[in-house]
Amino acid sequence: MRITLYYVPSNASMAPHLLLNEIGCPFELKLVDRENNEHQSAEYLKLNPSGLIPVLVDEGRPIHQTAAILLHLTDKFPSAGFAPGVGDARRPALYQWLFYLSNTLQPELITYFYPHRLADDEAMAERVKHHAEQRVAGMLDLLEAHLAAQGPFMLGADFSITDLMLLMLCRWTRMHARPAQTRPHLKRLIETVAARPAVVKTFAVEKLPLPWY
Repeated sequence: MRITLYYVPSNASMAPHLLLNEIGCPFELKLVDRENNEHQSAEYLKLNPSGLIPVLVDEGRPIHQTAAILLHLTDKFPSAGFAPGVGDARRPALYQWLFYLSNTLQPELITYFYPHRLADDEAMAERVKHHAEQRVAGMLDLLEAHLAAQGPFMLGADFSITDLMLLMLCRWTRMHARPAQTRPHLKRLIETVAARPAVVKTFAVEKLPLPWY
């Protein structure tokens, strides 16, 4: 079995890195030198034409997009139990929340981190960033309400890949005026997931500075 994850610390590659350590399967990590634009090299673009990180290569086949990688790994290793199986009544909720996180919350966080992509000058960039943070706050409030009603995890009593994805994205809010951990149910989920041995190992390998979230 040959699995390779192309990653950058604290990047969107974190969730797949977390899952690989949770599963416990052998894999290789390849650090992408983003400072020197390795993600725009011809070699990397063969793996992912968008030049984005992460890429997972499984038996020579590249897969990109974080949510797609997570789903692929859970289906490849179903006995690990990190997602309800196809046909399980809980599976639609997994799709719903995983894609809410990847298609709604994550893009807004990207806007927060890279406001200049949508602005013509510094003042406009600051407004874009401000409004992105406000929209993120509303999304976190929605997630908090969901956890309050149906937690402690995103699928209720069952820990899943959605919680790993959520931990990664919540960590990205740590510099906000109201980071995710200011909400009690999100805080509890973050602390519970961050304490898992595979998560601690991943954070150590990625050499993330404290505080982690």
